[in-house]
Amino acid sequence: MSSPTPDALLSPADVRELAAVLGVRPTKQRGQNFVIDANTVRRIVRTAGVRPDDVVVEVGPGLGSLTLALLEAADRVVAVEIDDVLAAALPATIQARMPERAERFALVHSDAMHVTELPGPAPTALVANLPYNVAVPVLLHMLATFPSIERTLVMVQSEVADRLAAAPGSKVYGVPSVKANWYAEVKRAGAIGRNVFWPAPNVDSGLVSLVRRSEPVKTSASQREVFAVIDAAFAQRRKTLRAALAGWAGSAPAAEAALVAAGVSPQARGESLTVEEFARIAEHAAESKGSE
Repeated sequence: MSSPTPDALLSPADVRELAAVLGVRPTKQRGQNFVIDANTVRRIVRTAGVRPDDVVVEVGPGLGSLTLALLEAADRVVAVEIDDVLAAALPATIQARMPERAERFALVHSDAMHVTELPGPAPTALVANLPYNVAVPVLLHMLATFPSIERTLVMVQSEVADRLAAAPGSKVYGVPSVKANWYAEVKRAGAIGRNVFWPAPNVDSGLVSLVRRSEPVKTSASQREVFAVIDAAFAQRRKTLRAALAGWAGSAPAAEAALVAAGVSPQARGESLTVEEFARIAEHAAESKGSE
């Protein structure tokens, strides 16, 4: 693909002018911070490894800064936008600034948490500047709903990026870390400064790369069963697993039985376990619940 023409991507002045014309003021309620730096969106596309045959889904395209850069590199882009004004304006922005690629763009005007299907070919990549307040649930929903997504690169609050990419034993390892790892190999992929956004947020941002596992976690338990164990373990993260999983298993002895059967110490804590160990515990749920 040819590199973007200098005027195709939105400049800081373009973003502010477009927002003024639309009467858009970024809202904290929706965690909106628009990227205004063309070099940053090019960097995101490059870091995401977007290929000419990719079908990219973007959540929260806003005014279209990243969308335009994605359209330049990918085969198709499907953008999911909840905001009425932004959703209505985006197709016109694409048509005006990149008319030769407009037919390769589709808009879904919806809350990403409720999206269960997308128009056109199945998505192969997810690239998004996710609203801070819903980043983790949206990410997990998209990975669960669209198994064809092989590669993901999301920009999130730096603290959230750390949690998503954390390894067992880390202080910030928790529910997002384990659940993301159920689907993918997760790692930090860079930091993003505050001055590339409008308005500038009062927190730093980070890029997180997720490459879907070539082989799913080997377990006879369902995703729902494994996630129930994860939620229970971290709901009382200071407690031992024997105590934290008592409610989930029906009693502390039943939790201990499941843990022992899974080869996990009842005295361990959730923050020390891998996703595979959580899956093993879930597998032994039925038999442990019978052992009162």
